[in-house]
Amino acid sequence: MVSTKRRKGRPASPGQVQRTIAVAIAGGETFSIGVLTLVRNTMTTAASGARDVGNEIGRLGVAAVRGSIRAAYDIGGDLGLVTKGSMKGTLHAADRLGSDLGEMARSAARGAVKAASDLGADVALVSRRAVEGSVEAARELGRDPGSIARRAAEGAVDAADRIGGATARTVRRALGGTIAGARGLLASVTTLTAKSAKTRRIIAPPGATRRPRRATTGRRKSRGRA
Repeated sequence: MVSTKRRKGRPASPGQVQRTIAVAIAGGETFSIGVLTLVRNTMTTAASGARDVGNEIGRLGVAAVRGSIRAAYDIGGDLGLVTKGSMKGTLHAADRLGSDLGEMARSAARGAVKAASDLGADVALVSRRAVEGSVEAARELGRDPGSIARRAAEGAVDAADRIGGATARTVRRALGGTIAGARGLLASVTTLTAKSAKTRRIIAPPGATRRPRRATTGRRKSRGRA
């Protein structure tokens, strides 16, 4: 198994983790151990020795997912399968290290969509598989699938909205239907963000003044009575 090389007592950097996973996937190692196991073990090893495991594991998780997606894209591998496996691996690693699974799901899904967009890959497929992977991992770990899936969906939508344009529309459509048997998991997320965007458009910019309405009706009625 490929291991993350690091100095004794010091955690590996996100760049090292990304390269380690990319090399392993490109070399076909995932055929024998699986993406989930590769990502989980690499992250767990890399985070050991970190002073702030909670913060470090989040950065490593994003790097692991991005490295997995890039490697799969480069070799023409199954992008959906690798995305799902890497998402599951990050959550299993977070659970093993006692980190917040919801925050990990959000960060990793955000990184997955950003990676797919940077590569010109299928962002709809990646966003769906990222959320599906979070659902499967939550079930395997005995956690609430709905809660974890919503955090993953929030991360995917957040990344897409930051990119904007067709990517934002594509990801929202992709996550608007059924996700791993949990229908409507994105409804609250899309509704909330849509309302926020609408509110930002409606609110007048600072310093702007509204023109008072002309009260002509009253004057006309008064003239009519005279």
